[in-house]
Amino acid sequence: MKTDTIIVRLGELTLKGRNRRRFEMQMMHQLKMLVFKAYPRLTSTSEFGRIYLQLNGEPYDGVAEAVAKVFGLTSYSPAASTELTLEAVRAAALEAILAIPVLPKTFRVTVRRANKSFPHATPELLGLIGGHILRAIPEIKVDVHQPEAEVTVDIRSDSAYVFTESHPGSGGYPLGSNGKAVLMLSGGIDSPVAGWLAMRKGLKLEAVHFHSYPFTSERARQKVIDLAQTLSVYSGSLKLHMVSFTDIQTKLKQASVDNLMITLMRRAMLRIVEKIAGQCAAGAIVTGESLGQVASQTLPSLNVIGSAASLPMLRPLIMIDKSEIIRMAEQIGTFELSILPYEDCCTLFLPKSPSTNPNINLVTRIEQSLDWLDEALDEAVKGREVLTINMESNEQTDIAGIDSYF
Repeated sequence: MKTDTIIVRLGELTLKGRNRRRFEMQMMHQLKMLVFKAYPRLTSTSEFGRIYLQLNGEPYDGVAEAVAKVFGLTSYSPAASTELTLEAVRAAALEAILAIPVLPKTFRVTVRRANKSFPHATPELLGLIGGHILRAIPEIKVDVHQPEAEVTVDIRSDSAYVFTESHPGSGGYPLGSNGKAVLMLSGGIDSPVAGWLAMRKGLKLEAVHFHSYPFTSERARQKVIDLAQTLSVYSGSLKLHMVSFTDIQTKLKQASVDNLMITLMRRAMLRIVEKIAGQCAAGAIVTGESLGQVASQTLPSLNVIGSAASLPMLRPLIMIDKSEIIRMAEQIGTFELSILPYEDCCTLFLPKSPSTNPNINLVTRIEQSLDWLDEALDEAVKGREVLTINMESNEQTDIAGIDSYF
């Protein structure tokens, strides 16, 4: 079978009622960013719940790989288009069966007749197409319940499409259809997965990473940029805010609050992220926290740390086991980067016995005694470096901080 079309299905987007048009426009924007930009000869037509991508000579494998990364698409199928005649449809159906690498022992035909002007009704078409295949391949049999192969014929207004395969898409909602958030991106396994899940739910992201140069290295910086670029494959581009946290960490260390060091650090980070979120019109903060995984992710710690921000805290991984998080990291291509042994700012200042049950009143009193803290937070925001990470290239400096840290 000569594949010249990819049929893309929008799934639950078709259930969005009055908002459906907005979702479809977001979907087409993402297709242009992730697919049409890389394969400019593609053309498309749309009908309810489906988009038909005509390859026009573009490679199926490359286009399909790009399509699979577009959020909001539930599935896609490689198809052959044909004329709206019975003879052409039957010939394409037979060719589709013969193109299967191992000839199936059983098959069935499914017909979607959206074009009601086609001269044969659906029940009639099932017999006409199935009978044609049986006559051409005597050793194959019909099984309408559990066939080894299914030939689907999709009769639309201008063409008929024939296919035997269907592959899952990324699902979710089109990027940006549910607003914008800021992702706290570390160099670990969890936060990139949380970011991917947030994008899959329709959130456009900007990422914030905290570094502690000179205690963290150029390799640690590049690791985070590479993680951001991997995520940008699903979004087209991603802004990455690189925030120097050295001064704040050093002063917190000098304040002799060892067992509350992580709690105070995380609260300071949240306050910085919230300031950045305000500047980029984001409505939530996304983190990679998973309940009970480390000292700062016990329920008391999450409550005390999270109270530092007024924006909603979105924690996609909060109830997910580590093994499942690792599986998702492998699936989206971030795992091998995340396990590179380059330090981050949190591990460098990790106390021997971090508190798992911090007291909010004590934490608040300590913060109130740090008369330098508010100014340091503002300076961290002001001095950040902002990079635009593109799916095609590694990085492009958008806004330089007061002092670039390399």
